Amino acid sequence: MSSEVSGVPVDAMKRHAELSDQVEDARWRYYVLDQPTVSDAQFDAWFNELLALERAHPSLATPDSPTQKVGAPVSGDFAKVEHLARMESLDNAFDAEGMAAWIGRAERLAEGDAGPYLCELKIDGLAVALVYRDGRLERGATRGDGVTGDDVTPNVRTIHGIPHRLTGDDVPSLVEIRGEVYIPVESFKQLNEQLVGEGKPPFANPRNAAAGTLRQKDPRITAQRPLRMLVHGIGVWQGSAAPPQRQSEVYDLLRSWGLPVSDLYQVVPGLDEINSYIRHYEEHRHDPAYEIDGVVVKVDRFQVQRELGSTSRAPRWAIAFKYPPEEVNTKLLDIQVGVGRTGRVTPFAVMEPVVVAGSTVERATLHNAAIVVKKGVLIGDTVVLRKAGDVIPEIVGPVAALRDGSEREFVMPTHCPECGTELAYEKEGDADLRCPNARACPAQIRERVYFASGRYALDIDGLGYVAATALTQPVPPQEPAVRTEADLFDLTLDKITPIRSVVRDQESGLPKPDPKTGEPKVVSLFANLGGGPSQLALKLMDELERAKQVDLWRVLVALSIRHIGPPTARALANAMRDIDTIMNASEAELAAVEGIGPRVAATIREWFEVDWHREIITRWKAAGVRMADAPAPEKGPQTLEGLTFVVTGSLTDFTRDSAAEALTSRGGKVSSSVSKKTSFLVMGENAGSKYDKAVSLGVPILDEAGFHILLTQGPDAATQAAVTDQP
Repeated sequence: MSSEVSGVPVDAMKRHAELSDQVEDARWRYYVLDQPTVSDAQFDAWFNELLALERAHPSLATPDSPTQKVGAPVSGDFAKVEHLARMESLDNAFDAEGMAAWIGRAERLAEGDAGPYLCELKIDGLAVALVYRDGRLERGATRGDGVTGDDVTPNVRTIHGIPHRLTGDDVPSLVEIRGEVYIPVESFKQLNEQLVGEGKPPFANPRNAAAGTLRQKDPRITAQRPLRMLVHGIGVWQGSAAPPQRQSEVYDLLRSWGLPVSDLYQVVPGLDEINSYIRHYEEHRHDPAYEIDGVVVKVDRFQVQRELGSTSRAPRWAIAFKYPPEEVNTKLLDIQVGVGRTGRVTPFAVMEPVVVAGSTVERATLHNAAIVVKKGVLIGDTVVLRKAGDVIPEIVGPVAALRDGSEREFVMPTHCPECGTELAYEKEGDADLRCPNARACPAQIRERVYFASGRYALDIDGLGYVAATALTQPVPPQEPAVRTEADLFDLTLDKITPIRSVVRDQESGLPKPDPKTGEPKVVSLFANLGGGPSQLALKLMDELERAKQVDLWRVLVALSIRHIGPPTARALANAMRDIDTIMNASEAELAAVEGIGPRVAATIREWFEVDWHREIITRWKAAGVRMADAPAPEKGPQTLEGLTFVVTGSLTDFTRDSAAEALTSRGGKVSSSVSKKTSFLVMGENAGSKYDKAVSLGVPILDEAGFHILLTQGPDAATQAAVTDQP
């Protein structure tokens, strides 16, 4: 038997057939059933493998191959309509090399004159064509297979922002306008909560929700859901009005007719600027109100678009740059709980390991029992996992279509998994159960010691999570070296060198198994092979000695008093200067400190009334921890009084703390978030979304040179030096 048929290896033919079936099935579920069962990343992988097989064996690229088609078959529930012009799909680029190759082809075909290019965000929504005749909305249809779509006109008419009649004197007699229908991210979350509350399965993602909503048979249901649309092109133009000559001109025209148009596009001259736009929105992917999965790049001039033409499924004058997937599907194996430093008991998902946003993820927080119910997830579900950049991974929801009946509900435990104490709500109406055994719960002690060593507390390098675990929970029969935070500064090399510890997972606090034995993994961190103190042990002792001299506000943060983060701790330390004054202050005196208020004052007062909390203070003092700041320096000119500042990015001459101190010493207030009340944003290198928020609100922005002007010459001079250009 021959291993080839018509010159194509049998294995390649079999794989092509298998992939074709998988792609067609995925398209049907995605476009028609609105119940996708594979992630976008998996679909792209299958599709690209098909393309690779067809490039290697061109005879496989038959007209019925999925690579030669656009979209998917239309639904059987709606009337079918033919588009006035074919709605094409887009080819994809996944890296800088792919984008450069596309630019190179466009330039060659256009004989070196393809630019400029228009860059816009690729909305992860549903492609729709709107037909206006004599300015009136006549029809709305889904893309379908590119030639024929579903007539969803009654539902389209309910979408907020889509005009039923175009305005202006230059509206052509017939025009087909194209765009994306979507559901905003926040509205999607609210919709899913509503569906779960009604006992209905939630949508897997915003795109799925938009598609399902647009295909409702009852337009009244569509009208109740938060669909939106952004338009981005014209497919057909007929009439006396002169058509535009550039893609960028289309946006101004569409906006003048009353249609919703994004203002986040840019026209750029070439590849360097295209790559800059792509990088910017990869870093700010979650700033828009809607989901995006990449950037679309188009040749701006229509004359050049016509010269470049199209393949059987996609234009040669446009391409989609796809960002690495932030959503993947994986199996939810179990839901367990972890205990935090304040006793809060948090459910977390244990999943089959999966790579998302560049890292392997196998756990994700579920916050509390109510969130588990809101998300509608069951143990055993296939779930959609999302990890936006460096953000903590989150389960979006279940893929309900894949359930087989073996799934089961999560039941929140009634007792602490680490100390056995009965769990309780701290007060009526709380969402979180807590372990009330704050004094002796091993989990809470471990978490508090780890937190105390953190960057915004005592900043003890060498006391990471594994070391904190070793100190607080060594292997029996050894006693813990740190039974509460009070023991921290009494540590010696003799006390820590013998310690052996079970390695625990930072997310869950549960023991990690030894890969060889399956038993909990035990390590000796503080001793070297010869039995003497390790480098980590020596470093830890040096760091503990240094930490005795930190500022008072850091000590306050390290005590894990509820609601006392760095800003509040600074305000308290600046106002009262030493721990005894704070410890003995009345609620009224505490509440009088700016930024404290009655609620936080009551929490502080309650904390200091606990005997073992006071013991921490007493023993830290005895160990030499400095519990007072120097007397407040005499106030200089309060040139920034009444102004509010936000500091973002990396400054050359200032740390974040010293910049804040420079502002507050002159009477200014430092906030962590940009709002309409922000007087100035101080921006260093690698500024993030706070910069974009400031631009959108019209907040004056100071670079480091402008910051120096602010400090030396005051706000009026700084206003003149504010940054006005945008990237």
